[in-house]
Amino acid sequence: MNSFIHKVTGLFLMPLVLVIAISGAALSIFPILEEASQTTRAATTLSVAELADTVKQDHPGTSQIVRHASGQIVAYYYENGKSGSELVDPASGASLGAYKPSQTRIWLTDLHRSLFLGDGGRMTAGLGAAVMLFICGTGLIMLKRRMGGWKLLFGPIRGSMSQRLHLEVARLAIIGLSLSAVTGLYMTAATFGFAPDGSGSQMAFPKVNGGTPAPIVSLEGLRDVPVTQLRELTFPYDGDARDAFTLTTAKGSGYVDQATGALLAYSPNSSAEQIYEFIYMLHTGDGLAPLALLLGFASLGVPVMGVSGAFIWWKKKQSKLNIANNAKPNDADAIILVGSEGNSTWGFARSLHDGLTKAGRRVHTAKMNDMVRDYPEAQYLYILTSTYGEGQAPASANCFLDKLDAYEGDKALPVAILGFGDKQFSQFCQFASEVSNRFAFNGWRQFMPMATVNRQSVQEFARWGEALAHYLGTNLELEPVQVDVKRHTLRLVSRSDYGREVQAPTSVFRFEVANGGNSWVSRLLRKKLPAFEPGDLLSITPDGDCVPRYYSLASGRKNGFVEICVRNVPGGLCSGQLHGLKPGDQIEAAFQANPGFRLEASKTPVILIGAGAGIAPLVGFIRNNRRKRPMRLYFGARHPQSDFLYRKELGAWHKVGFLHSVKAAFSRTHQRLYVQDRLRQDAAELALLVRDGAQIMVCGGRGMAEGIEATLTDILKSNGVDLSDLRKEGRYVEDVF
Repeated sequence: MNSFIHKVTGLFLMPLVLVIAISGAALSIFPILEEASQTTRAATTLSVAELADTVKQDHPGTSQIVRHASGQIVAYYYENGKSGSELVDPASGASLGAYKPSQTRIWLTDLHRSLFLGDGGRMTAGLGAAVMLFICGTGLIMLKRRMGGWKLLFGPIRGSMSQRLHLEVARLAIIGLSLSAVTGLYMTAATFGFAPDGSGSQMAFPKVNGGTPAPIVSLEGLRDVPVTQLRELTFPYDGDARDAFTLTTAKGSGYVDQATGALLAYSPNSSAEQIYEFIYMLHTGDGLAPLALLLGFASLGVPVMGVSGAFIWWKKKQSKLNIANNAKPNDADAIILVGSEGNSTWGFARSLHDGLTKAGRRVHTAKMNDMVRDYPEAQYLYILTSTYGEGQAPASANCFLDKLDAYEGDKALPVAILGFGDKQFSQFCQFASEVSNRFAFNGWRQFMPMATVNRQSVQEFARWGEALAHYLGTNLELEPVQVDVKRHTLRLVSRSDYGREVQAPTSVFRFEVANGGNSWVSRLLRKKLPAFEPGDLLSITPDGDCVPRYYSLASGRKNGFVEICVRNVPGGLCSGQLHGLKPGDQIEAAFQANPGFRLEASKTPVILIGAGAGIAPLVGFIRNNRRKRPMRLYFGARHPQSDFLYRKELGAWHKVGFLHSVKAAFSRTHQRLYVQDRLRQDAAELALLVRDGAQIMVCGGRGMAEGIEATLTDILKSNGVDLSDLRKEGRYVEDVF
């Protein structure tokens, strides 16, 4: 519900909030410019009497002197039938030239305060402030849930570019926007008399001496007030001995007798006046340039969040897949129920739906919240659900547990549960586990163990599909939705072959974008590589199959080529076809971002751990380590003379400082070492590196990754470090196949 309200409020009232925010950001520039213009002037020791005397001598018709919060002083006068105003040097009282108030500032102020609509506009602007505060509040709650708690609020953000941009800007701007909204609401309330501002009290005009006016510089009531305390000084009418100076300072206001200099009817500022003045300063930044800068940048975040938020909403709307051949609940023999917050799980649900349909099943797919009381024809029930925030149900499953408890049909219906999540959070797939436990509590039978998919790994989903096909005893083709479906034609430039002698044939394939000839027309129309980074994935769909295979990239776009490492798996369709390529042959491939396996932007050491073809993304990080960040590589293979991938290149990178060290382990030599053995040998050094902030990156097969995790858990635990904490911080990341 919180997400729905945040979305609806933001989408429908964003134009109003944008106008207020952008005009506020523009207005924040003026206090900064005013204060900057004052910093070049000498500090003043003048009294108000000396200032007023000097100004009066320059302009005998002076009627008022105003000191702005920035320290800027303006004198207003009426002479020779014309009114005028001048800037005054606060250090000497001398004229600095004519003062012309910014018409742009006046226009922006009217727009910001009232939308040029008078009192109705002021009320609307107040509504905009309330909406801003509401969006900040609901957004903060959503951010806390997404990040997994208050302690992780400023941790690394996962997601699409638009999601990361939206949340990063929100984290930076929320304090400034909340401050602007709260103070704006108070000022609006004060305008309409719903909150005190101290303006209701009027000073009674005192009885004055009425004698001959004394020289201004001699008036004690003005001599005792430094210019820095001045807010406003209004002069008495010329020739009216019964009038007086009206003095307003930072502490209060009163009258000064022009004959005796006595301060009359002085009234200190009330609490309401002090509060209002403080709130005004907080809202505008007047007199406090750093605050104005903060408020301005925070306000500029609103259009960024507005556009990115709208894009997220649009992408989410687009991702609501129309399920083809969706049978009715009462007729279906296979039921798929989906729990998703951002609709990403629906792509996998459609893949399962289509695969089961091709296998001859009548499939009904719906949200978990749409579970009905009975599925009379169902033979299998599948639950695909993500987990939101701190282990809560996603939006489309927040009523599911109650629906499950109220189910009236046959509970002997076999169930399979697949959870989607991110292992950086301690509540990884917690809601899926809760659903599994509730099924068990209610007497349902799960015909296969609950499985999980980390960061929407298509490889893990494919493995689950293979296991499901085994349980069902049928051929099941699952086609995961690809993030980037744009395909590119790549030409093989070279290949390096390893491992045939140890029955682990592995090759390094280097590709380039396939273009035409070398004519000037071909060069002009030459295609370029898309944007990709080491650790991203190359998607290749083999001939005779429709399921793509994914290979980690050992290069980035700036390297000018596409490089992957592929082991020829016995019976592997795609790997077999790749190993049959010769230089000059072409393939079709797509690039897919893998943001969960990236180097942190840091100078801290990096511990790279891989085995076999898992060295690919690690090599990509090393070859692009031009800033010479300390990188240590632990690599496992079978024999140094057969499958020591990139041996020469690693030596060269070590010489130029791209690589700190290489520790290799070979399982087919007399030592029979594995990567875990090398890690144990360096346990003390590794623990010290981790305590100093090192990031650990692991790439390889699932069995190898599990062994590495167990070894590092033991090493770090004995040194007071919890590997799960590193995972939450993004300092322990895996790319497992």
